[in-house]
Amino acid sequence: MPGTVRIRRALVSVSDKTGLEAFARALVEGGAEIVSTGGTAAALARAGIPCVPIEELTGFPEMMDGRVKTLHPRVHGGLLAVRSDPAHLAAMEAHGIRPIDLVCVNLYPFESTVAKPGIAEHEAVEQIDIGGPSMVRSAAKNHASVAVVTDPAQYDAVAAELRAHGGCTTLALRRRLAGAAFARTAEYDAAIARWMGANGFAGEAAGGEGAARGAGADELPPEFTVRLARTESLRYGENPHQRGAVYRDVDAGGAGIVGARMLHGKQLSYNNLLDASAALTLVADLASQLPMGAACAVIKHTNPCGAAVAGTVLEAFERAWAGDPLAAFGGIVAFGSEVDAETAREMAGGERFLEVVIAPGYAPEALAVLQGRWKNARLLETGPVAAAVAGMRAMRTIPGGMLVQDRDAVPIDGRAFTHAAGPAPSDALRWDAAVLFTVAKHLTSNAVCIGADGALWGAGAGQMDRVASCRNAVEKARARLASRAPGAVAVAASDAFFPFADGPTLLADAGVGCIVHPGGSKRDQDTLDLCNARGITCLLTGTRHFRH
Repeated sequence: MPGTVRIRRALVSVSDKTGLEAFARALVEGGAEIVSTGGTAAALARAGIPCVPIEELTGFPEMMDGRVKTLHPRVHGGLLAVRSDPAHLAAMEAHGIRPIDLVCVNLYPFESTVAKPGIAEHEAVEQIDIGGPSMVRSAAKNHASVAVVTDPAQYDAVAAELRAHGGCTTLALRRRLAGAAFARTAEYDAAIARWMGANGFAGEAAGGEGAARGAGADELPPEFTVRLARTESLRYGENPHQRGAVYRDVDAGGAGIVGARMLHGKQLSYNNLLDASAALTLVADLASQLPMGAACAVIKHTNPCGAAVAGTVLEAFERAWAGDPLAAFGGIVAFGSEVDAETAREMAGGERFLEVVIAPGYAPEALAVLQGRWKNARLLETGPVAAAVAGMRAMRTIPGGMLVQDRDAVPIDGRAFTHAAGPAPSDALRWDAAVLFTVAKHLTSNAVCIGADGALWGAGAGQMDRVASCRNAVEKARARLASRAPGAVAVAASDAFFPFADGPTLLADAGVGCIVHPGGSKRDQDTLDLCNARGITCLLTGTRHFRH
């Protein structure tokens, strides 16, 4: 068959020895001689598979703790020679170079090494593979004659092709393998660059602006790379005319939406995944406000329409759902702790309809209740929510590039808020202010929300002016404001300062007794004067939390 190449000699050197024995036997059965290195050669010998040690090929022993073993002309000449070029063939003959028809290499486990806590710099550096990527790139470049295998997941397909073609590979297979090989070396180098950037190696070249500022410790790296692996193709994206897929951040650790276990329901949609992510990050922040209690968030179109922290999971759900039951219909519910049977029965009651439920885990009876209530509702198990958002960077594509920023992870602590006007706040009011300011952080800007007793009553989000957000929040919370107990203080939180006192005036007229916002406006004093005049406590956080 045109384009087929018989595998007469294969060089096998792998760190991950999964499936090695079966693949090596397939090579030998196809008529290949195997050349191998160090630990791989030892593993093949233990399995009774004949192989030629690399030093017999190169004439040099492995040296420098294995740093130098395959970097030799008899290796790379055997890989790179153009088999149809007489000059290349003459050079091979003159220097005793024999062709290598297949390379099987998977690289030193750098990524898994640096993912371990407490790894020393020298340990990480020793896991930077040099010879492996060099052989992979040589073989992939010369894919017209050489097959390159970089992943145990490829073994079965290659072995099947050898059996189907009498010990030969086809050009189509070699092209696919070459593309995968260059993708692997690219992601490997990117992982090394990311680790170096995170450990003091970042900065511009000598003499550049980055060098003048130092190592760049206070900056994001000058080049930012992300390793993404597609885990699922979606039916469509945000709208039916858009294609969509889910990609996993290969370097991400901890729990998350992409890595969550689907316990029940149909495939998640693009919009489900966006909403579920918003719910998970909010509930993780809410949980920090009451570490020994429970947190619940209800999300619609990435905005909280209900949120609460309480002493029990059931109470947190009931109070979160009460925030805006109309908007909550068809929404996403997330919990900061395991869903118990009592909470599941309450969720399944009445006319409620949920698209997605997210929790660290579910009691067996709770899972059975929810599975029986909704045929298609997606039930996701994430593991501990605190780990779900740790260390993430936020990325947004824009025409021509991407915006990258640190995750908005500034702790929200009501005890640190500055009392700027009105009656002095109690500890309970400071805690309420922290909870509502946490919710405001997760609303689309301009954001204003109203609530009390650790629960959201109403929110205004995504408005072009903050007065409209105040008006919407008041409208959503009006019934709760009117029916609140005597002496109960309703809190309004804003994600950014009030540029004028018109928004705060609307809040005051509606019965809000505490306003919390970052401060920083030239007209802050107008809002403070209003609060002093109306007996409203004003707390300044000093930190803005825009979410666009």
